[in-house]
Amino acid sequence: MLFPKQFHFLFIAFFLVLNLFAQDKGKVMPFKKIIIAIEKQHQVSFNYTGDLIEGLQIYPPKKSLSLDQKLQYLSQKTHLSFENIGNQFINIYKKEHQSSIICGYVFSSTDRKPLENANISLSKVQFSTDSNGYFEFEQKGTTAFLISHVGFTTRKIVANNSDGDNCLQILLEPEITALEEIKANAVLASGISKNTDGSFEIKPKKFGILPGLIEPDALQTMQQIPGVNSLDESVASINVRGGTHDQNLFLWNGIRMFQTGHFFGLISVFNPNLAHTISIYKNGSSAFYGESVSSVVAISSTPETPEKNSFSAGINMINADLYAKYNLSKKSYIEISARKSITDYIETPTYREYFDKVFQNTTITDFSQNQNIDYKSDKKFGFYDATLKYAQKIGNKDQLILDLITIKDNLEVFQSATVYNMNKSENNVLLQQNYGGNLSWKRNWNNFNTTKINIYNSSYELLGNQKTTNANQIVIQENTVTNNGINIENNHTINSKFSFNDGYQYNEIGITNLERVTNPDFYRRVKDVLRTHALILEGKYNDTLSRIYIKAGMRVNYTEKFKKYNLEPRLQASYGISKSMNLELLGELKSQNSQQIIDLQKDYFGIEKRRWIVSNNTSIPILKSRQLSLNLFYKQQDWLLGMENFYKKVSGITTSSQGFQNQLEFVKTTGDYEIIGTELLIQKRMNHFLTWLSYTYNNNNYHFTNYEFHSFPNNFELTHTISWAAIYEKNNFKIALGTKWSSGRPKTSPDFSQIDLSDPVLVYNKPNNTNLHIFSQVNISSTYKWETANGIQYKLGISILNILNRKNEISEYYRISSLTTSIEEVETFALQRTPNVSFRVSL
Repeated sequence: MLFPKQFHFLFIAFFLVLNLFAQDKGKVMPFKKIIIAIEKQHQVSFNYTGDLIEGLQIYPPKKSLSLDQKLQYLSQKTHLSFENIGNQFINIYKKEHQSSIICGYVFSSTDRKPLENANISLSKVQFSTDSNGYFEFEQKGTTAFLISHVGFTTRKIVANNSDGDNCLQILLEPEITALEEIKANAVLASGISKNTDGSFEIKPKKFGILPGLIEPDALQTMQQIPGVNSLDESVASINVRGGTHDQNLFLWNGIRMFQTGHFFGLISVFNPNLAHTISIYKNGSSAFYGESVSSVVAISSTPETPEKNSFSAGINMINADLYAKYNLSKKSYIEISARKSITDYIETPTYREYFDKVFQNTTITDFSQNQNIDYKSDKKFGFYDATLKYAQKIGNKDQLILDLITIKDNLEVFQSATVYNMNKSENNVLLQQNYGGNLSWKRNWNNFNTTKINIYNSSYELLGNQKTTNANQIVIQENTVTNNGINIENNHTINSKFSFNDGYQYNEIGITNLERVTNPDFYRRVKDVLRTHALILEGKYNDTLSRIYIKAGMRVNYTEKFKKYNLEPRLQASYGISKSMNLELLGELKSQNSQQIIDLQKDYFGIEKRRWIVSNNTSIPILKSRQLSLNLFYKQQDWLLGMENFYKKVSGITTSSQGFQNQLEFVKTTGDYEIIGTELLIQKRMNHFLTWLSYTYNNNNYHFTNYEFHSFPNNFELTHTISWAAIYEKNNFKIALGTKWSSGRPKTSPDFSQIDLSDPVLVYNKPNNTNLHIFSQVNISSTYKWETANGIQYKLGISILNILNRKNEISEYYRISSLTTSIEEVETFALQRTPNVSFRVSL
């Protein structure tokens, strides 16, 4: 029995010896392959010349050895020496190589002054430069070393024997550590934050939930922000601090959008599953934003960091959509999205409520009201939008991005009836579309200088075609806009606190309005073109330690046609009174050369009756605005309080742009509006529960000096607005309940004391002498998300607008009835109870 035990012992001993010398056994490998494997395993980098290792093959060292043990093994098996510098860089050179002296001087790249006490890291030896920035050391073969200094970027230097004859001249670049701007996160909902520059930022992919919303719709979401309203529930009629919708600048990846709503305003044209960042400025916008006298809404679908491949598709009771992103390589990707209405195939309860809301009191419904018998109607409505993005990095400094977008709404209505034994029929077509493209090139010259150039184009068309068979008449109306230009922006970082931007912008806008009528014949086509140039300079100072932020800019506009200069200063300043309290001052002067007007309330069937025009500097002045606001923002633990006090004045407005339906409907004059107001927000978070209450007060008045009533309330004044929401989010379940209450908008009542009812002619009281009834609406929404074992995500959403089914009046005007020759009151109402359901799949 002894022999077997001895045999086992000898066998184990023999195995251990084999293990110790295993690095010398196995398959011979090329030396280059061995060091590549070491680089990957130990995260190091070898420096060598190709002739040193050419044709060299040895047995590989064992993987379990340490880095130093492997280098020692390689040195023993080859004629090479290995120099380890900080376990980061390893120099390879011949053992017999003679030493020499390497010397150098280290300077700052900004002022060329010598840097004393710069650290020189050579293998396991470290030393510093003297007062002249000088250093020297003995070199053996090719040597790599690191140079570092506080406040400067570390550099790696590779010195050869030839460098020993002359001292090196080494420049270190100052290290810029960008101090991130302080944000107040989760304002109103997850994914919404308020920046130091006063803007609100929405991240749709991080968006939580808001009452009535089951998708992060940009234009619906911004209406939750105090001071932002839509008096007729339309995303195509957003009013920011008393301004009209056309006074807002909407940008999608640098392209100006002239159409913002599908379904004639009830749905945003911007796919909510696409945008990565939405920035909203009520005041104090950057000097690089022109062509608006009210707010700026800038939507960017370019991610801040690289993202993985993804695909998602969804459907709700109005439309279906898909989104896909695919990385073509490490430096390029393509991103597409598409959305189309499902109304061609099915009429959902949501669609019917939307249709009734949009087409009430238009020529479409007026036709049916005048019918007697045998009324027939055939309606076809649909919309779609699609986007394409292609991004390509070129080297380490350049990037090209191409963005394309297309939007289209199409309505066809055929109606016929027998009225007083006479056949009457109409065939109406209404088309609205917007195309856009932007080519962007960005170059990072170095850590401190960046240039960005955009070339863009945006084309908009609104076409109305009406055929009346009994009168044998055709009416065609068309409004087209072509907008193109180039933007150049340079960013310069001076240090960690101060930076400035400069740039140039060229913009050309051409607008055509066409009207053609047969029987009787009439034709009018007017085209106007304006070209503007702008020089911009903007500086920013941001010190997070002293909590001071200042961004000031100047925009100088020059309009070729009028040979007119216009200066537009901008200011954003904030001071942190404490870690919890921040005081903010925002101010701006802005101008705008294009606007929307209404010639006749029945234009384009009364559905989308606004048409774009450009200024002529006389009867249609250049719009100009000035705005100043002082804001206080407090955040302590789970409490958030915001108070904004503002003053705003916009001059150069026309009566045609304000949508009057009283005695001013056919009056052509110019004036201004002036508004002062206060916006309050109180928010409290408790674990998974978030609740907030907002209040807005506005005093908004017109001033028309050439009209008999010089001053009266603005059509878009909502003196008091209160909103409240309660939101619960836990894991993948979210629910939100909220309400919105506002005092009624102004209206003008007839003066019946001066009207002969037997032969009535409308005579009005003072414009906007009274108000509509109070608007009140309660909304609810909920979403639930779950994920399968193979990583597929599903999301179900349910929402109900106006769950109490309250009949809210949103406009009222008077007219003489063509049937009874009496004065009739025409009322327009908000959406009734409107449900919606969505389902989404993401990979």
